[in-house]
Amino acid sequence: MLIYGTAILGACLLAGRLVGAWLARLVGVDGDVGGVGIAMLLLVAVTGLLRRFGRLDGQTSAGIGYWGGIYIPIVVALAATLDVRAALRGGWVAFAAAAAVVAVSFALVPVIVQIGGADPRRGGTA
Repeated sequence: MLIYGTAILGACLLAGRLVGAWLARLVGVDGDVGGVGIAMLLLVAVTGLLRRFGRLDGQTSAGIGYWGGIYIPIVVALAATLDVRAALRGGWVAFAAAAAVVAVSFALVPVIVQIGGADPRRGGTA
């Protein structure tokens, strides 16, 4: 059922936020350290396990897909906005480091495409 997919996503989000808060306390930072990312990794792991054991039906998968398509990009966009604000407040060194990471990531896209064997000009995989 759709509600099961929503419940799985909600449980993963709560668990990820708890682990993120715990990690933040562990390293002495106020807030959350990667809670949404941890939640997405948990969701991928739980979904994979359910699929492997044949417990993930179509409607449950649709519930996960719906919220993954609507909610998660919004949370990630909000977190990215906060990260940019914190980097600007933290000084230009943090902003320059972030810009360098983005530039290197963009430069590595062709390398990753070659490793994966996909041809982006044809719109598919090899």
